Amino acid sequence: MIDRLKEKYTGKSIVILGFGREGKSTLAILQKAGLADCITIADKIDVSETAKEAGCRYICGDDYQKTLDDYDVVFKSPGIVLEREYDSYKCIITSQTQEFTEAYRERIIGITGTKGKSTTVTLLHHILRESGHKVCLGGNIGIPVFELAEDMSADDEMLAVVELSCHQLEYMTVSPKWSVLINLYEEHLDHYGTFEKYIAAKKHIYAYCKQGDKFFCKDDIVPEKEEFLTGEMPDIVPISCEEVENLKIPTEDIKLLGKHNLFNVALVHEIIREFSVGENDFIKALISYNPLPHRLQLVYEEAGVRYYDDSISTIGETTIQAVKSVKNVQTILVGGMDRGIVYDDLEEFLSSRPVKNIILMYETGKRIYDEMSKKNMCRSGIVVVDNLEEAVKKAKEVTVSGEACVMSPAAASYGYFKNFEERGEVFSRLVRM
Repeated sequence: MIDRLKEKYTGKSIVILGFGREGKSTLAILQKAGLADCITIADKIDVSETAKEAGCRYICGDDYQKTLDDYDVVFKSPGIVLEREYDSYKCIITSQTQEFTEAYRERIIGITGTKGKSTTVTLLHHILRESGHKVCLGGNIGIPVFELAEDMSADDEMLAVVELSCHQLEYMTVSPKWSVLINLYEEHLDHYGTFEKYIAAKKHIYAYCKQGDKFFCKDDIVPEKEEFLTGEMPDIVPISCEEVENLKIPTEDIKLLGKHNLFNVALVHEIIREFSVGENDFIKALISYNPLPHRLQLVYEEAGVRYYDDSISTIGETTIQAVKSVKNVQTILVGGMDRGIVYDDLEEFLSSRPVKNIILMYETGKRIYDEMSKKNMCRSGIVVVDNLEEAVKKAKEVTVSGEACVMSPAAASYGYFKNFEERGEVFSRLVRM
């Protein structure tokens, strides 16, 4: 990778756009490639001291994107939203994901979807590793892919399992050899504006596939031939819910809850066939897999009441799945930042009384209550509170022994918490008080 970057970008003026963990790892590898003298760091927040220490020029403040066309190359971090249309820039706009996939696409399993990405990539990585494969894990899971480059370059047998977000895929022009699309639901409409634009970003996971590649997806989102922009078709492997039922999964022995997670298991089962993993090794590794936190995680039990943290839930569909997955849910906590997604299905589900106590909080909680009121869907047991602290207090009052309380917000955490992880940690702390 270092030699590749040196060959492509020597003599070019480079901007690192966004200087979080990914931006810092971009700087590190560009410096190893001998490109330190060419680099400017641009970020809305003040990164001047860090840039000076690294020997780089810097642009900080509200105008940090105004002069991008004065440079040859921009390495964009996925969290940065371009202020103009991508096609309007004269500079080359690239990313870690683009460069990494170009270099190692023949050994990359790229996985995206609205929900289930992190569970699927960590499960796949665990099963491949436990069955004896050399494999590394990175991407949207929290590990910038440039941090995998050294291992990938050092060993030609090393595979990379990469979680890919819509923001990482948005401007991609290359697809991994094995690409996976788990599902598609309304999400990130605050950024994309329409569901169609969001889907268009996700489709880049497979749009540039080549003949001989493999594409795995849920059977209701199989692409049309014209969606493969290279003119070449990969082998398409659609996964149906029936395959979940036919697969002999030892549900009593595994730690994953819910039918949606069983679909993720079935999906991983199809993928590992590509790497000659036997059934016994698959089952053994599946049983030893520990789910990630904040995903229907049992965090506390007191006086016979079980408290589950499902803070990862940011859409209505995942909240519906949470209620269906946990035994004896009596109370559910819903609400967070409003990103404009439609809650019709969730509202209809909640009105059908699958849960006795529905505690609605924050901006979307109040919107859900107002919309249900207008549709004459409100009933006893629905309560509106201001925040998570009040919601937990109320939940403790109304949830009885033998039942469960689930926080599955169906909304983003931003504006109230740093991220969904912090929201889950706060919930876990509050239920213990």
